[in-house]
Amino acid sequence: MKRALLSSAATTIIFGLAACGTGGDTANSGEETSVAEEKSNELVVIEAAKRPVFLGVEGGNVAVSGYDVTSYFTDDGTPVLGSEEHVVQYGDALYHFASAENKEKFIGDPAAFAPKYGGHCAWAMSKGNLAPGNATLAKVVDGALYLNFNKEVQKDWLSDIPGYIEKSEAAWPTIPDDAVFGA
Repeated sequence: MKRALLSSAATTIIFGLAACGTGGDTANSGEETSVAEEKSNELVVIEAAKRPVFLGVEGGNVAVSGYDVTSYFTDDGTPVLGSEEHVVQYGDALYHFASAENKEKFIGDPAAFAPKYGGHCAWAMSKGNLAPGNATLAKVVDGALYLNFNKEVQKDWLSDIPGYIEKSEAAWPTIPDDAVFGA
């Protein structure tokens, strides 16, 4: 797989062009579709601010345990597992998507879909700590995705979401850019 470092705007333009076809002979629309599908399966690399991202206790570089982050913002917000067929590298993390359409949504505005605090637990962040965020214990609040460590932590976090978010927002900038959970 070829990797190219692209800015978010450049990526959007390239994928916008790929979706429209590659030019040339436009009489064969089947050819254009296959080119667009081929382009949607290429790894897109988008620069992101260097901040700690939770990539799982086991390590690796897949964010949010492979769940499609756009799925939290649709229908009832039930998370859906993504696929290795639709991947975007955002910073140092790989984000998996359930479809090419969801991948393109993310490419258009990755910061809108990526979880707060690099996918670390929002409750723990309110205490100034890094802890794993569980992709199945998530809540979208005011257009942002927050993850929690476990059900007990989530229950407490849900009791005062605005208070915990305020504390987390103050604590997040104090976390060193190279911090790693468990280190």
